[in-house]
Amino acid sequence: MSQEPKHFDLIVIGGGPGGYASALYGAAAGMNVALVEMAKIGGTCLHVGCIPAKELLETASVLRTVREAEEFGVISSEPTLNLSKTMERKQGVINQLTKGVESLLERRKVNVFNGIGSLMPDREVKIQGIDNSEIMINGDHVILASGSKPRTIPGFEIDGHRILTSDELLSLDEVPESVAIIGGGAIGVEFASALNDFGSSVTIVEALPDILAGCDKDLSKAVSRSFKKRGINILTDSTVKGHTKKEDMVALHLEGEDINVEKVVISIGRRPFADLLGLSETSITVDTGGFIPVDSFCRTDEEDVYAIGDLINTPQLAHVAFAEAIMVIKDICGEDATPVDYDKVPWAIYCHPEVAFAGLTESKAKESGYEIEVSKHRFTGNGRAMIVGETEGLVKVIAEKSHNGRSGQILGVHMVGPWVTEQLGQGYLAINWEATVDEVAEFIQPHPTMSELFGETVLALTGRALHG
Repeated sequence: MSQEPKHFDLIVIGGGPGGYASALYGAAAGMNVALVEMAKIGGTCLHVGCIPAKELLETASVLRTVREAEEFGVISSEPTLNLSKTMERKQGVINQLTKGVESLLERRKVNVFNGIGSLMPDREVKIQGIDNSEIMINGDHVILASGSKPRTIPGFEIDGHRILTSDELLSLDEVPESVAIIGGGAIGVEFASALNDFGSSVTIVEALPDILAGCDKDLSKAVSRSFKKRGINILTDSTVKGHTKKEDMVALHLEGEDINVEKVVISIGRRPFADLLGLSETSITVDTGGFIPVDSFCRTDEEDVYAIGDLINTPQLAHVAFAEAIMVIKDICGEDATPVDYDKVPWAIYCHPEVAFAGLTESKAKESGYEIEVSKHRFTGNGRAMIVGETEGLVKVIAEKSHNGRSGQILGVHMVGPWVTEQLGQGYLAINWEATVDEVAEFIQPHPTMSELFGETVLALTGRALHG
Protein backbone atom coordinates (compact mmCIF):
# COMPACT_ATOMS: atom_id res chain seq x y z
CA MET A 1 0.00 0.00 0.00
CA SER A 2 1.49 3.34 -1.07
CA GLN A 3 2.14 5.91 1.59
CA GLU A 4 0.20 9.18 1.49
CA PRO A 5 2.37 12.18 0.45
CA LYS A 6 3.49 14.32 3.35
CA HIS A 7 1.41 17.48 3.61
CA PHE A 8 2.64 21.05 4.14
CA ASP A 9 0.96 24.42 4.42
CA LEU A 10 3.45 25.78 1.88
CA ILE A 11 5.86 24.21 -0.61
CA VAL A 12 8.53 26.39 -2.21
CA ILE A 13 10.44 25.13 -5.25
CA GLY A 14 13.78 26.92 -5.49
CA GLY A 15 16.16 28.04 -2.76
CA GLY A 16 17.41 31.34 -4.18
CA PRO A 17 16.53 34.77 -2.74
CA GLY A 18 12.84 34.56 -3.64
CA GLY A 19 12.55 30.94 -2.53
CA TYR A 20 14.35 31.09 0.78
CA ALA A 21 12.70 34.44 1.61
CA SER A 22 9.29 32.83 1.00
CA ALA A 23 10.20 29.90 3.23
CA LEU A 24 11.56 32.09 6.04
CA TYR A 25 8.69 34.60 5.94
CA GLY A 26 6.12 31.82 5.68
CA ALA A 27 7.64 29.99 8.65
CA ALA A 28 7.66 33.26 10.62
CA ALA A 29 3.92 33.50 9.87
CA GLY A 30 3.40 30.07 11.47
CA MET A 31 3.28 27.89 8.37
CA ASN A 32 4.66 24.37 8.08
CA VAL A 33 7.01 24.92 5.12
CA ALA A 34 8.87 22.66 2.69
CA LEU A 35 11.69 24.09 0.56
CA VAL A 36 12.95 22.10 -2.45
CA GLU A 37 16.37 23.00 -3.90
CA MET A 38 18.28 21.04 -6.56
CA ALA A 39 21.70 22.59 -5.93
CA LYS A 40 22.75 25.01 -3.18
CA ILE A 41 20.67 27.18 -0.89
CA GLY A 42 21.16 30.79 -1.93
CA GLY A 43 20.69 30.31 -5.67
CA THR A 44 22.29 32.38 -8.42
CA CYS A 45 22.60 35.56 -6.35
CA LEU A 46 24.67 34.00 -3.61
CA HIS A 47 26.77 31.54 -5.62
CA VAL A 48 27.18 32.84 -9.20
CA GLY A 49 25.69 36.33 -9.14
CA CYS A 50 25.37 39.30 -6.81
CA ILE A 51 27.69 38.23 -4.00
CA PRO A 52 30.70 36.83 -5.91
CA ALA A 53 30.52 39.61 -8.51
CA LYS A 54 30.54 42.32 -5.86
CA GLU A 55 33.37 40.56 -4.04
CA LEU A 56 35.50 40.81 -7.19
CA LEU A 57 34.46 44.44 -7.66
CA GLU A 58 35.54 45.19 -4.10
CA THR A 59 38.92 43.63 -4.85
CA ALA A 60 39.13 45.95 -7.85
CA SER A 61 38.33 48.90 -5.58
CA VAL A 62 41.09 47.94 -3.16
CA LEU A 63 43.53 47.69 -6.07
CA ARG A 64 42.60 51.20 -7.25
CA THR A 65 42.94 52.58 -3.72
CA VAL A 66 46.45 51.17 -3.27
CA ARG A 67 47.53 52.33 -6.75
CA GLU A 68 46.41 55.86 -5.94
CA ALA A 69 47.68 55.89 -2.34
CA GLU A 70 50.64 58.14 -3.14
CA GLU A 71 48.18 60.95 -3.89
CA PHE A 72 47.35 60.90 -0.16
CA GLY A 73 50.99 60.84 0.89
CA VAL A 74 50.98 57.09 1.51
CA ILE A 75 53.97 55.58 -0.24
CA SER A 76 53.66 51.97 -1.37
CA SER A 77 55.06 49.79 -4.12
CA GLU A 78 52.97 48.97 -7.17
CA PRO A 79 50.34 46.41 -6.01
CA THR A 80 49.92 43.04 -7.71
CA LEU A 81 46.84 40.85 -7.77
CA ASN A 82 46.88 37.34 -6.34
CA LEU A 83 43.74 36.03 -8.06
CA SER A 84 43.76 32.71 -6.21
CA LYS A 85 43.67 34.61 -2.90
CA THR A 86 40.85 36.78 -4.26
CA MET A 87 38.86 33.69 -5.23
CA GLU A 88 39.56 32.11 -1.85
CA ARG A 89 38.17 35.18 -0.08
CA LYS A 90 35.17 35.27 -2.42
CA GLN A 91 34.37 31.65 -1.60
CA GLY A 92 34.78 32.32 2.11
CA VAL A 93 32.16 35.07 1.96
CA ILE A 94 29.80 32.81 -0.02
CA ASN A 95 30.26 29.92 2.42
CA GLN A 96 29.60 32.11 5.44
CA LEU A 97 26.44 33.58 3.94
CA THR A 98 25.22 30.15 2.82
CA LYS A 99 25.66 28.76 6.33
CA GLY A 100 23.79 31.78 7.68
CA VAL A 101 20.75 31.15 5.47
CA GLU A 102 20.82 27.41 6.18
CA SER A 103 20.94 28.15 9.90
CA LEU A 104 17.95 30.48 9.63
CA LEU A 105 15.96 27.82 7.76
CA GLU A 106 16.85 25.25 10.40
CA ARG A 107 15.94 27.53 13.29
CA ARG A 108 12.55 28.27 11.74
CA LYS A 109 11.99 24.53 11.20
CA VAL A 110 11.74 24.73 7.42
CA ASN A 111 11.87 21.23 5.91
CA VAL A 112 14.60 21.34 3.23
CA PHE A 113 14.53 18.72 0.47
CA ASN A 114 17.54 18.34 -1.84
CA GLY A 115 16.39 17.42 -5.32
CA ILE A 116 14.50 18.52 -8.42
CA GLY A 117 10.97 19.64 -7.63
CA SER A 118 8.27 19.17 -10.29
CA LEU A 119 4.73 20.45 -9.94
CA MET A 120 1.93 17.94 -10.38
CA PRO A 121 -1.85 18.53 -10.41
CA ASP A 122 -3.57 19.49 -7.14
CA ARG A 123 -0.38 21.07 -5.74
CA GLU A 124 1.51 17.81 -5.43
CA VAL A 125 5.27 18.12 -5.88
CA LYS A 126 7.46 15.27 -7.03
CA ILE A 127 11.02 15.45 -5.70
CA GLN A 128 13.70 13.53 -7.53
CA GLY A 129 16.77 13.22 -5.35
CA ILE A 130 20.39 13.23 -6.50
CA ASP A 131 20.39 9.45 -5.85
CA ASN A 132 17.38 9.06 -8.22
CA SER A 133 15.07 8.47 -5.27
CA GLU A 134 11.59 9.90 -5.64
CA ILE A 135 9.16 11.19 -3.07
CA MET A 136 5.86 13.04 -3.28
CA ILE A 137 4.69 15.88 -1.05
CA ASN A 138 1.66 18.14 -1.31
CA GLY A 139 0.70 21.54 -0.01
CA ASP A 140 -2.11 24.00 0.46
CA HIS A 141 -0.03 26.53 -1.46
CA VAL A 142 2.99 26.30 -3.77
CA ILE A 143 5.46 29.02 -4.70
CA LEU A 144 7.58 28.51 -7.82
CA ALA A 145 10.96 30.25 -7.47
CA SER A 146 13.39 28.27 -9.61
CA GLY A 147 15.24 31.35 -10.86
CA SER A 148 17.12 31.83 -14.12
CA LYS A 149 20.11 30.81 -16.22
CA PRO A 150 22.46 32.96 -18.34
CA ARG A 151 21.17 33.59 -21.85
CA THR A 152 23.44 32.34 -24.59
CA ILE A 153 23.91 33.09 -28.30
CA PRO A 154 23.20 30.41 -30.92
CA GLY A 155 26.47 29.10 -32.34
CA PHE A 156 28.49 30.05 -29.27
CA GLU A 157 29.25 26.89 -27.33
CA ILE A 158 30.08 27.67 -23.71
CA ASP A 159 33.34 25.82 -23.04
CA GLY A 160 34.43 27.64 -19.88
CA HIS A 161 37.81 28.36 -21.45
CA ARG A 162 37.44 30.66 -24.46
CA ILE A 163 33.67 31.25 -24.40
CA LEU A 164 32.18 32.01 -20.98
CA THR A 165 29.04 33.24 -19.25
CA SER A 166 28.95 34.98 -15.89
CA ASP A 167 28.95 31.56 -14.17
CA GLU A 168 32.39 30.62 -15.49
CA LEU A 169 33.85 34.13 -15.32
CA LEU A 170 33.29 34.27 -11.57
CA SER A 171 35.66 31.34 -11.10
CA LEU A 172 38.59 32.41 -13.29
CA ASP A 173 41.98 31.02 -12.28
CA GLU A 174 43.97 33.74 -14.07
CA VAL A 175 43.38 37.24 -15.39
CA PRO A 176 43.02 37.18 -19.20
CA GLU A 177 45.08 39.60 -21.25
CA SER A 178 42.10 40.55 -23.39
CA VAL A 179 38.34 40.08 -23.12
CA ALA A 180 35.34 40.92 -25.28
CA ILE A 181 32.12 41.25 -23.30
CA ILE A 182 28.99 40.82 -25.41
CA GLY A 183 26.33 42.92 -23.73
CA GLY A 184 26.57 46.35 -22.11
CA GLY A 185 23.89 45.97 -19.47
CA ALA A 186 24.40 45.99 -15.71
CA ILE A 187 26.21 42.64 -15.55
CA GLY A 188 28.40 43.42 -18.57
CA VAL A 189 29.59 46.79 -17.28
CA GLU A 190 30.34 45.36 -13.83
CA PHE A 191 32.55 42.67 -15.38
CA ALA A 192 34.18 45.22 -17.69
CA SER A 193 35.00 47.48 -14.75
CA ALA A 194 36.52 44.72 -12.60
CA LEU A 195 38.54 43.14 -15.41
CA ASN A 196 39.90 46.51 -16.48
CA ASP A 197 41.12 47.14 -12.93
CA PHE A 198 42.63 43.65 -12.85
CA GLY A 199 44.69 44.50 -15.94
CA SER A 200 42.73 43.03 -18.84
CA SER A 201 42.24 44.84 -22.12
CA VAL A 202 38.43 45.04 -22.29
CA THR A 203 36.03 45.62 -25.17
CA ILE A 204 32.25 45.91 -24.63
CA VAL A 205 30.12 44.97 -27.63
CA GLU A 206 26.57 46.32 -27.39
CA ALA A 207 23.86 46.06 -30.06
CA LEU A 208 21.96 49.12 -28.78
CA PRO A 209 23.05 52.77 -29.18
CA ASP A 210 24.15 53.04 -25.53
CA ILE A 211 25.43 50.86 -22.72
CA LEU A 212 23.18 50.66 -19.65
CA ALA A 213 20.20 51.19 -21.95
CA GLY A 214 17.62 51.12 -19.13
CA CYS A 215 19.29 53.93 -17.22
CA ASP A 216 18.72 57.66 -17.54
CA LYS A 217 20.80 59.02 -20.43
CA ASP A 218 22.94 61.19 -18.16
CA LEU A 219 24.01 58.14 -16.16
CA SER A 220 24.88 55.97 -19.16
CA LYS A 221 26.82 58.84 -20.74
CA ALA A 222 28.78 59.40 -17.52
CA VAL A 223 29.75 55.73 -17.28
CA SER A 224 30.71 55.65 -20.97
CA ARG A 225 32.96 58.69 -20.56
CA SER A 226 34.60 57.21 -17.48
CA PHE A 227 35.12 53.80 -19.10
CA LYS A 228 36.71 55.34 -22.19
CA LYS A 229 39.08 57.39 -20.00
CA ARG A 230 40.10 54.14 -18.31
CA GLY A 231 40.86 52.54 -21.68
CA ILE A 232 37.77 50.34 -21.95
CA ASN A 233 36.75 50.05 -25.60
CA ILE A 234 32.99 50.45 -26.12
CA LEU A 235 31.43 49.38 -29.43
CA THR A 236 27.74 50.33 -29.57
CA ASP A 237 25.33 49.64 -32.43
CA SER A 238 27.46 46.52 -33.01
CA THR A 239 26.01 43.19 -34.08
CA VAL A 240 27.83 39.93 -33.38
CA LYS A 241 27.88 37.72 -36.47
CA GLY A 242 29.82 34.75 -35.09
CA HIS A 243 33.26 33.69 -33.95
CA THR A 244 36.21 31.52 -34.83
CA LYS A 245 38.30 29.79 -32.17
CA LYS A 246 42.03 29.82 -32.70
CA GLU A 247 44.77 28.11 -30.72
CA ASP A 248 45.26 30.87 -28.17
CA MET A 249 42.44 33.33 -28.91
CA VAL A 250 38.99 33.88 -30.36
CA ALA A 251 38.20 35.97 -33.42
CA LEU A 252 34.87 37.66 -32.72
CA HIS A 253 33.15 38.56 -35.98
CA LEU A 254 31.26 41.84 -35.91
CA GLU A 255 29.57 43.70 -38.71
CA GLY A 256 32.50 45.10 -40.68
CA GLU A 257 35.36 44.04 -38.39
CA ASP A 258 36.86 41.25 -36.30
CA ILE A 259 38.19 41.46 -32.74
CA ASN A 260 40.85 39.02 -31.56
CA VAL A 261 40.68 38.36 -27.83
CA GLU A 262 41.75 35.71 -25.36
CA LYS A 263 38.22 35.22 -23.98
CA VAL A 264 34.64 36.09 -24.92
CA VAL A 265 32.10 36.66 -22.16
CA ILE A 266 28.42 36.43 -23.10
CA SER A 267 26.48 38.81 -20.91
CA ILE A 268 23.13 39.36 -22.60
CA GLY A 269 20.88 38.77 -19.61
CA ARG A 270 19.27 35.76 -18.02
CA ARG A 271 16.40 33.51 -19.04
CA PRO A 272 13.74 32.05 -16.73
CA PHE A 273 14.60 28.52 -15.61
CA ALA A 274 11.25 26.75 -15.68
CA ASP A 275 12.71 23.76 -17.56
CA LEU A 276 12.37 21.19 -14.76
CA LEU A 277 9.14 22.36 -13.12
CA GLY A 278 6.97 19.86 -15.00
CA LEU A 279 4.29 22.40 -15.84
CA SER A 280 2.77 20.35 -18.67
CA GLU A 281 0.43 18.57 -16.26
CA THR A 282 -0.90 21.88 -14.89
CA SER A 283 -2.75 24.88 -16.31
CA ILE A 284 0.41 27.00 -16.02
CA THR A 285 1.95 28.15 -19.30
CA VAL A 286 5.03 30.13 -20.24
CA ASP A 287 5.07 33.08 -22.64
CA THR A 288 7.33 33.60 -25.65
CA GLY A 289 10.10 34.91 -23.39
CA GLY A 290 9.92 31.82 -21.19
CA PHE A 291 8.27 33.72 -18.31
CA ILE A 292 5.32 32.43 -16.28
CA PRO A 293 2.37 34.85 -16.56
CA VAL A 294 1.05 36.04 -13.18
CA ASP A 295 -1.33 38.69 -11.84
CA SER A 296 -0.31 41.62 -9.65
CA PHE A 297 -0.09 39.32 -6.62
CA CYS A 298 2.11 36.78 -8.49
CA ARG A 299 -0.74 34.24 -8.75
CA THR A 300 -0.50 31.81 -11.66
CA ASP A 301 -3.37 30.20 -13.58
CA GLU A 302 -3.15 27.20 -11.26
CA GLU A 303 -5.19 27.69 -8.08
CA ASP A 304 -3.06 28.53 -5.00
CA VAL A 305 0.18 28.35 -7.01
CA TYR A 306 2.37 31.45 -7.23
CA ALA A 307 5.52 32.29 -9.22
CA ILE A 308 8.10 34.89 -8.20
CA GLY A 309 11.60 36.16 -8.94
CA ASP A 310 13.31 35.55 -12.25
CA LEU A 311 10.53 33.19 -13.37
CA ILE A 312 8.23 36.13 -14.00
CA ASN A 313 8.67 39.19 -16.20
CA THR A 314 9.67 41.65 -13.50
CA PRO A 315 13.08 43.22 -12.71
CA GLN A 316 15.58 40.40 -12.15
CA LEU A 317 16.83 41.69 -8.82
CA ALA A 318 17.24 39.77 -5.58
CA HIS A 319 15.54 42.53 -3.58
CA VAL A 320 12.55 42.44 -5.94
CA ALA A 321 12.28 38.68 -5.30
CA PHE A 322 12.39 39.39 -1.54
CA ALA A 323 9.55 41.90 -1.92
CA GLU A 324 7.48 39.47 -4.03
CA ALA A 325 8.02 36.72 -1.46
CA ILE A 326 6.75 38.90 1.38
CA MET A 327 3.75 40.05 -0.68
CA VAL A 328 2.82 36.46 -1.62
CA ILE A 329 2.99 35.18 1.97
CA LYS A 330 0.80 38.08 3.10
CA ASP A 331 -1.68 37.24 0.33
CA ILE A 332 -1.72 33.57 1.37
CA CYS A 333 -2.30 34.60 4.98
CA GLY A 334 -5.22 36.85 4.00
CA GLU A 335 -3.37 39.95 5.15
CA ASP A 336 -3.40 43.36 3.45
CA ALA A 337 -0.84 42.72 0.73
CA THR A 338 0.24 45.54 -1.57
CA PRO A 339 1.40 44.71 -5.11
CA VAL A 340 5.02 45.60 -5.84
CA ASP A 341 5.33 48.88 -7.74
CA TYR A 342 7.98 47.85 -10.24
CA ASP A 343 8.36 51.39 -11.62
CA LYS A 344 9.77 52.51 -8.26
CA VAL A 345 12.14 49.71 -7.27
CA PRO A 346 15.73 50.73 -6.47
CA TRP A 347 18.52 49.65 -8.81
CA ALA A 348 22.22 49.41 -7.96
CA ILE A 349 25.09 48.76 -10.39
CA TYR A 350 28.53 48.32 -8.84
CA CYS A 351 30.87 49.30 -11.68
CA HIS A 352 33.30 52.17 -11.19
CA PRO A 353 31.77 54.74 -11.05
CA GLU A 354 28.76 53.20 -9.33
CA VAL A 355 25.21 53.70 -10.61
CA ALA A 356 22.01 53.80 -8.56
CA PHE A 357 18.50 54.95 -9.37
CA ALA A 358 14.82 54.67 -8.60
CA GLY A 359 11.71 55.99 -10.31
CA LEU A 360 11.23 57.50 -13.75
CA THR A 361 14.00 58.53 -16.10
CA GLU A 362 13.71 61.98 -17.68
CA SER A 363 12.54 60.53 -21.00
CA LYS A 364 10.05 58.18 -19.32
CA ALA A 365 8.59 61.01 -17.22
CA LYS A 366 8.01 63.06 -20.38
CA GLU A 367 6.51 60.07 -22.19
CA SER A 368 4.16 59.57 -19.24
CA GLY A 369 2.78 63.09 -19.72
CA TYR A 370 4.37 64.83 -16.74
CA GLU A 371 5.46 68.46 -16.83
CA ILE A 372 8.82 68.14 -15.15
CA GLU A 373 11.68 70.03 -13.61
CA VAL A 374 15.18 68.58 -13.57
CA SER A 375 18.03 69.39 -11.20
CA LYS A 376 21.60 68.08 -11.60
CA HIS A 377 24.62 68.55 -9.38
CA ARG A 378 28.10 67.05 -9.83
CA PHE A 379 30.36 65.52 -7.19
CA THR A 380 33.23 67.83 -8.21
CA GLY A 381 32.14 70.38 -5.59
CA ASN A 382 31.28 67.92 -2.82
CA GLY A 383 33.69 68.11 0.14
CA ARG A 384 33.59 64.42 1.07
CA ALA A 385 34.05 63.38 -2.57
CA MET A 386 37.14 65.60 -2.77
CA ILE A 387 38.48 64.18 0.50
CA VAL A 388 38.25 60.58 -0.71
CA GLY A 389 39.47 61.51 -4.19
CA GLU A 390 36.31 60.38 -6.02
CA THR A 391 34.75 63.42 -7.70
CA GLU A 392 33.43 61.78 -10.86
CA GLY A 393 29.67 61.66 -11.34
CA LEU A 394 26.44 63.46 -10.55
CA VAL A 395 23.05 63.36 -8.85
CA LYS A 396 19.95 64.04 -10.95
CA VAL A 397 16.46 64.55 -9.52
CA ILE A 398 13.32 64.68 -11.65
CA ALA A 399 10.15 66.21 -10.20
CA GLU A 400 6.76 67.47 -11.29
CA LYS A 401 6.66 71.20 -11.99
CA SER A 402 5.40 73.37 -9.16
CA HIS A 403 1.84 74.66 -9.57
CA ASN A 404 0.06 77.43 -7.65
CA GLY A 405 2.84 77.68 -5.12
CA ARG A 406 2.80 73.94 -4.35
CA SER A 407 5.93 71.94 -5.10
CA GLY A 408 5.73 68.88 -7.28
CA GLN A 409 6.22 65.23 -6.41
CA ILE A 410 9.68 63.70 -6.84
CA LEU A 411 9.46 61.23 -9.73
CA GLY A 412 13.00 59.96 -10.20
CA VAL A 413 16.38 59.98 -8.47
CA HIS A 414 19.44 59.02 -10.54
CA MET A 415 23.00 58.86 -9.26
CA VAL A 416 26.39 58.00 -10.70
CA GLY A 417 29.56 58.33 -8.68
CA PRO A 418 31.20 57.30 -5.40
CA TRP A 419 29.22 55.01 -3.08
CA VAL A 420 25.90 55.93 -4.70
CA THR A 421 24.58 52.40 -4.19
CA GLU A 422 24.67 53.19 -0.45
CA GLN A 423 23.22 56.70 -0.91
CA LEU A 424 20.06 55.88 -2.85
CA GLY A 425 17.98 54.99 0.22
CA GLN A 426 16.54 58.42 0.94
CA GLY A 427 15.86 59.01 -2.75
CA TYR A 428 13.95 55.73 -2.96
CA LEU A 429 11.95 56.59 0.16
CA ALA A 430 11.04 59.98 -1.32
CA ILE A 431 9.75 58.34 -4.49
CA ASN A 432 8.02 55.44 -2.75
CA TRP A 433 6.24 57.75 -0.29
CA GLU A 434 5.34 60.19 -3.09
CA ALA A 435 7.09 63.04 -1.29
CA THR A 436 7.20 66.54 -2.72
CA VAL A 437 10.26 68.67 -3.39
CA ASP A 438 9.52 70.98 -0.44
CA GLU A 439 9.15 68.04 1.94
CA VAL A 440 12.44 66.44 0.96
CA ALA A 441 14.26 69.80 0.81
CA GLU A 442 13.76 70.02 4.60
CA PHE A 443 15.85 66.87 5.19
CA ILE A 444 19.01 67.78 7.09
CA GLN A 445 22.05 66.20 5.49
CA PRO A 446 25.08 65.61 7.72
CA HIS A 447 28.25 67.47 6.68
CA PRO A 448 30.61 66.53 5.12
CA THR A 449 28.96 63.57 3.38
CA MET A 450 28.30 62.38 -0.13
CA SER A 451 24.56 62.49 0.64
CA GLU A 452 24.71 66.30 0.80
CA LEU A 453 24.69 66.29 -2.99
CA PHE A 454 21.21 64.70 -3.03
CA GLY A 455 19.98 67.34 -0.59
CA GLU A 456 21.54 70.13 -2.66
CA THR A 457 20.03 68.76 -5.87
CA VAL A 458 16.53 68.71 -4.34
CA LEU A 459 17.02 72.13 -2.71
CA ALA A 460 17.82 73.62 -6.11
CA LEU A 461 14.34 72.63 -7.29
CA THR A 462 12.85 75.04 -4.71
CA GLY A 463 14.64 77.90 -6.48
CA ARG A 464 16.92 78.57 -3.52
CA ALA A 465 20.03 76.44 -3.82
CA LEU A 466 22.94 76.97 -1.44
CA HIS A 467 25.93 75.82 -3.47
CA GLY A 468 24.65 75.60 -7.01
